[in-house]
Amino acid sequence: MSQKKKTTAKIVSQKEIAPQIFDLWLETELAQDARPGQFVALYPKSEATLLPRPISICEADKENNRLRLIYRIAGKGTKEFSAWRAGEEAALLGVLGNGFPLDKAEGKKVFLMGGGIGIPPMLQLAKELQAEKQIIVGYRNRDLFLADELRENGTVYVATEDGSTGCAGNVMDAVRENGLKAEVIMACGPMPMLRAIKKYAEENGIEAYLSLEERMACGVGACLGCVCKTKEVDHHSHVHNARICTDGPVFEAKEVDI
Repeated sequence: MSQKKKTTAKIVSQKEIAPQIFDLWLETELAQDARPGQFVALYPKSEATLLPRPISICEADKENNRLRLIYRIAGKGTKEFSAWRAGEEAALLGVLGNGFPLDKAEGKKVFLMGGGIGIPPMLQLAKELQAEKQIIVGYRNRDLFLADELRENGTVYVATEDGSTGCAGNVMDAVRENGLKAEVIMACGPMPMLRAIKKYAEENGIEAYLSLEERMACGVGACLGCVCKTKEVDHHSHVHNARICTDGPVFEAKEVDI
């Protein structure tokens, strides 16, 4: 895990790329430490919202010291973020969490699976991972944010809930419809999707790594809102649980009960 620190970043740009979904670029030296699957905690400026909001890293431009964050408006904090403009400053804590273990998948046939706002972490992962990448992404409708950029880094299969583009249904429907196979799975998305992937991986003897970031609240281990059950006993609490924001967000699928 990287050494975390609180710092101030310059907002380079921000735009809405789909309804309620925003693409934010920050200039910060934290980009140097970022790995696929990690996140930062972004602080609202309003005193009414004290705790930071965890947002996964979509892209890390190390050459220009820039981080790309893509988030959905989900409350007061993210609503405030959406009003920020280029040239302003933002406080953030990072880099946080344990990312995807690239070494477990290098040179193998891999599913990179993202659903909804769990799609952004797949971009940096797809850029860095040296493997046969099948990128399977699920959207609500034809607002296919990041799909073109993902296509530059692997073979992309799209599923939409309304059937407007690609396969009708979810990412597992896309796997079945296209007859896809993999040796390793790396995934991020809503909990029902991750449960289905975990079940599929177990039934087919596939090594799988899941980012449970959807469950995170404060991102710094303070609220205990993201505790999940684990197979092993936690060495701090001595019970079968883990805090997703500090022990994850990426876990091997067989380690967690979700």
